[in-house]
Amino acid sequence: MFTIGIDMGGTTTKIGIVNEQGLVLHKTSLKTADYPVFENYVDALYRVLEPLISKVGGSETIKGIGAGLPNGNFYSGTIEFAPNLPWKNKVPFAQLVAKKFALPCTVTNDANAAALGEMTYGVAKGMKHFIMITLGTGVGSGIVVNGSLVYGYDGFAGELGHVVMVRENGRACGCGRNGCLEAYASATGVAKTAREFLQKQQIDSLLRQLPMEQINSKDVFDAAIKGDALAKEVFAFTGKMLGEAFADFTTFTAPEAIVLFGGLAKAGDLLMKPIQDSMERAMLPLWKGKVKLLFSSLPEDDAAVIGAASLVQ
Repeated sequence: MFTIGIDMGGTTTKIGIVNEQGLVLHKTSLKTADYPVFENYVDALYRVLEPLISKVGGSETIKGIGAGLPNGNFYSGTIEFAPNLPWKNKVPFAQLVAKKFALPCTVTNDANAAALGEMTYGVAKGMKHFIMITLGTGVGSGIVVNGSLVYGYDGFAGELGHVVMVRENGRACGCGRNGCLEAYASATGVAKTAREFLQKQQIDSLLRQLPMEQINSKDVFDAAIKGDALAKEVFAFTGKMLGEAFADFTTFTAPEAIVLFGGLAKAGDLLMKPIQDSMERAMLPLWKGKVKLLFSSLPEDDAAVIGAASLVQ
C-alpha cells in the first residue's frame, strides 16, 4: 500500500507517492499562489496527482492522504488564516480533498510534517525532544516532546516564527503583527535585510549590480559565497537573531537538538556559525553546550512530504 504526502508552501506545493519504507516513488508539484480560489487549487491537485496514482495501480492502492500545511490544524483538518497563502480565511482542506479523491485526508502544520519526517528517517531519528525550524518563505516550527508533536489545546501550538523579536519599530509581518522572527529570518526577511543594508551603508557590494526590489535570498547567498562583505553581514545579522530566539525556545522544552530545514538552511556555515555563537551567548547557563544545532539530513524535496505521508495510519 502507498500514501500520498503533500507539503504546501507559500510558493510551491510538493507532492509525492510514498511507499511503506518511506521512499518517495513519484513526485510532482504545483504553484500554490496560482490558485486564489481554493476549489481550483483542489482541482489542480487532482490533475497532477491522477497520473501518479495510476502508476501505482490506482486509488485502491492508496491508504490515504497526509498534508503539511501552513496553519494546518490537526484537529479540524482546516487551514486557518495562513499569512503566506492566497486564502486568508478558514479553508476546510481535509474535507474538500477527501471528497475530491474519495480518500481519507489528515493534515498538520507544514513544519510539524517536516518534524515527523526528520524523526522517522533523519537526524532526529531516536530523539524524543527536539525542535524543527523550517526556514523558507516563512519561519515554521514543529516541537517534539516525549516523542510526540505538541499541538496544544486548539491545534496551533508552536508558532515560533511569530515570537516577537523586535519590540520597537519592528518590521510588519504577514500575520498582522510587527517584529516577528519570520519578518527577519525567512528567505523574504533576508532579502529585506539586504535591501535595508544597501540603503543604509555606503560600502561596495555585488548586490548593487541588481535591481533593488528584485534582490532575493539566493542573490544574497551567491554574493556571500563570493566574499561580499555586505552579504555576509546580512547572514550574520540573521544568524544572530535566530540564535537569540533558539536560546529562548530552549527554556520552553529543553530540546536535545534544534534541526534546521528549508531553502535558507542551504546557506550552511554562513548561517550556522552566527546562530551557534549567538545561541550560546544568549543561553541560560543551565543549557550552555547541551543543545545540538543540526541541519536536516533529508533531501529538501522529500522530508516534509514523507512526514506528511506518515500522518496516514
